[in-house]
Amino acid sequence: MFKKFIRTYSKKAWLHIRRFTKWTLISICTGIIVGAISTLFAFLMNTATDYRSNNDYIIFFLPFAGLVTVFLYSIFNYKNDKGTNLVLSTIHAKSEIPLKMAPLIFITTLLTHLFGGSAGREGAALQLGGSIGNQIGRILKLDAADKRVVVLCGMSAAFSAVFGTPMAAAVFAMEVVSIGVMYYAALLPCVFSALIAVNFAAGMGIKETDFSGLIFPKLNLLNAAETVILAVLCALLSILFIVSMHFTGDLFRKYLKNPYIRILLAGSAVVLLSLVLNTRDYNGAGMQVIERAILKGEAVSYAFLLKMIFTVITIEAGFRGGEIVPSFFIGATFGCTFGAVSGFSPHVCAAIGLIAVFCGVTNCPITSLLISFELFGAGGIPYFMIAVAVSYLMSGYYGLYKDQTIVYSKYKAKFLNRKTRQ
Repeated sequence: MFKKFIRTYSKKAWLHIRRFTKWTLISICTGIIVGAISTLFAFLMNTATDYRSNNDYIIFFLPFAGLVTVFLYSIFNYKNDKGTNLVLSTIHAKSEIPLKMAPLIFITTLLTHLFGGSAGREGAALQLGGSIGNQIGRILKLDAADKRVVVLCGMSAAFSAVFGTPMAAAVFAMEVVSIGVMYYAALLPCVFSALIAVNFAAGMGIKETDFSGLIFPKLNLLNAAETVILAVLCALLSILFIVSMHFTGDLFRKYLKNPYIRILLAGSAVVLLSLVLNTRDYNGAGMQVIERAILKGEAVSYAFLLKMIFTVITIEAGFRGGEIVPSFFIGATFGCTFGAVSGFSPHVCAAIGLIAVFCGVTNCPITSLLISFELFGAGGIPYFMIAVAVSYLMSGYYGLYKDQTIVYSKYKAKFLNRKTRQ
């Protein structure tokens, strides 16, 4: 009996060792390759942002940058770009990510940021990492299931390198695909690749986003109630952002069918709005505005609405970039305004708003908690737990990504298996 147990355990142990070795080597390879490319991407993005900040005139060329973007996608015969949705669709085994997606998203996102389009960088990083991960899976001749794990691995590495939050990056790739179910088979490779990528980026001088110096007051009944109210409002704001994105996209495609005309007019609209408002706060990702809201407790009361308008026009017209940092901007500035009106700390409300809106648009509560810990430290965990729980519930089944699947209901133990609302 004992000998039989030893033989059986030895066979299983050897199998586990083989699997561990396999995925460790694959995650190291993916972390280094994706980390290196994502580090270059982050460096060039920072350079582009700095150049635009010091040369205001460059935003006048945004419409022409849009024309170049459409032309590049056209000559690569990649007109029906689904962006991050394509990555999620690949993980659901419904499509394949072509390798050409990586250089296209790399170049065109740089063009968007250099010339002042309103977009983030993490969405582009997810597409970049997913495309490279898929190619690594092909080169290694992995089966379909293992290839999907490498796609998740690449997404984690890219997100981690660009934003500097390895815990959130490792979990986000597994969580964003399906609401109610996580791809735990990818846990080890996602963790290893995220840690390798973030350390690679840090070694090359890419600074992590860090607001850990923010001081949170002790949670009491009044603060908890204000946090609940703010989270509910942020959930509604996230729905507004999602609906605006998809509604505007449908309008653009219905009335401006020519992609060149569409992106030319949209680029011109962003330039005109920037000139009328006489500010560059809404061009690019807007990290300086986020930092001002959190660190100084200062934000224009309507900044969140303007950022929403700029981002909707930019992305739905065909410019490339992500929606995650704009959601940070919207949440942080709205939270700061809420704090100023309610009398609760604008700094703290900005941080809570950032996390609550992010959770609302992505439907990723665990990632939201992890990213709050990595950005703001452990002092605000009670506030973020409340904000994430409320926002996740109140945001319903809306989501930025139409290929995100709701496997289980948010409200009861019920199997749904449906797509998010748009």
